Amino acid sequence: MTALVATDFPDLQTAIDAVAAAGGGELVVPAGEHRTGPITLCTNLTLTLQDGAHIVFNDDTMLYEPIWTRWEGIECWAMHPLVYAADASNITIRGNGVIDGNGQKWWARFKENEDSGQSEPIYPDELRLAALNPDYKSRPGGGARPQTQYLRPPLMQFWGCQNVNLEDFELRNSPFWTLHTVYSRNIKISGMTIFNPHDAINTDAIDIDSCSDVLIENCKLDVGDDAVTLKSGSGPDGVRVGLPTQNVTVRNCDIYASHGGLAIGSETAGGIKNVEIENCRFIGTQRGVRIKTRRTRGGTIENIVIRDLQMDKVWCPIVIGMYFQPGVDPDNPDYGWIMSTQAQPVTDTTPHIRNVLIENVQAEDVRSTAAFIVGLPEAPIENVVIKNFDYNLAPDAELLETWNTEPTGGLFHDNDRGIKIINAAAQFI
Repeated sequence: MTALVATDFPDLQTAIDAVAAAGGGELVVPAGEHRTGPITLCTNLTLTLQDGAHIVFNDDTMLYEPIWTRWEGIECWAMHPLVYAADASNITIRGNGVIDGNGQKWWARFKENEDSGQSEPIYPDELRLAALNPDYKSRPGGGARPQTQYLRPPLMQFWGCQNVNLEDFELRNSPFWTLHTVYSRNIKISGMTIFNPHDAINTDAIDIDSCSDVLIENCKLDVGDDAVTLKSGSGPDGVRVGLPTQNVTVRNCDIYASHGGLAIGSETAGGIKNVEIENCRFIGTQRGVRIKTRRTRGGTIENIVIRDLQMDKVWCPIVIGMYFQPGVDPDNPDYGWIMSTQAQPVTDTTPHIRNVLIENVQAEDVRSTAAFIVGLPEAPIENVVIKNFDYNLAPDAELLETWNTEPTGGLFHDNDRGIKIINAAAQFI
C-alpha cells in the first residue's frame, strides 16, 4: 500500500482518519512544522516522522476535552492526551522527527496555582473536570495537586493497546507525564530521546502503568521528574483494578537530570514484578535506583533484578523507601498514621517490597547519601541483596543536606552519608 503524506490533508487528524478508513497503513510526516490539536491514533498505523518533521501542539487547554483515564494512579476524567490511542493494536511511530508538547504555558499555570495556594477548581477546564469527578476532594493523589482538577494531559498515552513500537524519535516539552502506557502489553521503546526542562514539574519521561511485556532500550532521558517509572495504580482504586506491571526489561539507557532515574512507584497497588534493569548510566540524576511507596498505596513489589549501573554526581544511588511523602498534605487528619514510625494495622492498601537484587553499581561523587533502605515496621522490606556496590562522596563543597536523599517529611535523615537500613532485611556483599 502506498504511504499517505500528512501534508496532503487539511490536518494531521484527518490524515490519520484516512489511514484508519483504509484499514491501516503508513502515514509520513515530512520535514517542517506541523501544528495540531489533540490527535487519536488508529490500529495498524505506521507513523513515520521524517528528518526535520516537527509536530507542535496547541496549548489551549479547552481543546483537550475530558476522557476516562488513569491520572496519578486513579481512574477518573482528565484531559485528552495530546497523542492518544485506546484499545488499538499494531502501532509503530518511528523516524528522527520531534513531537513537541509546547508545555511552557501548562507549566507556568501550574506554578502560579501552586504559588497562590489554589485549593479549588477555578478555571473553566478545571470546573469541567470537577463536574465529572464529584468525589475529587476525597481522592488521593501525588504531587500534581489534583484538588484543583488541573489534570494536565500526558504528551502521549496508550490505553488498552497491544503491539506498540516506538523508535528513534524525540518527545519534548510535555505538559505532564510524557509517555504513558496504561493496561497495555507488548511494548517496545527503543532509541528515543525525551527532554523536558528540569523545572517542568511532573514531567516524567516514561510511565509504564499496569502493563506487561515491555522493553525499553537505548534511550536518552533528561526530564523534570522521574525518568523510567513503573506504576500499577494507587490505593483502593488500584487494588480494585488489580492489574500489575510485569515482565519489564530496561537496558542501555542514559539518564540525566531527573528525580529518580529508574523508579518503581509510588503508585504500586496492582503490584510490580519480574523486572530486569541493566547497563544504564546516570549523570547528575537525583536518585539512581528509586523504589518508593507508602501506606495507602498498596501492592507488592517483587522479583526485581538490577545490574551494571554507572553513576556520576547522583544525590543517592539506591533508594528503597516506604515513606514517600509528596502528595500527603500535613494538614490531612490521616497524615499522622500514614507517616508514623510506629507499626500500623496491615490492610489491603499496605504495600510490600521483597526479593530485590542489585549488583555491580559504581557511583562517583555521591552528593547526599549512599543508600537509603527504609521499610514500614508492620511490613518490613524482605530479601534485598546488594553486591559489588562501590561509591565515593563528592567534595564537601558539592555535598547536599541529607534530607535531599528522599522526601519523607523529614523522617530518618541525619548526618550519616553511608548506608541506612531500617525495617529491612538487606545485605551488602
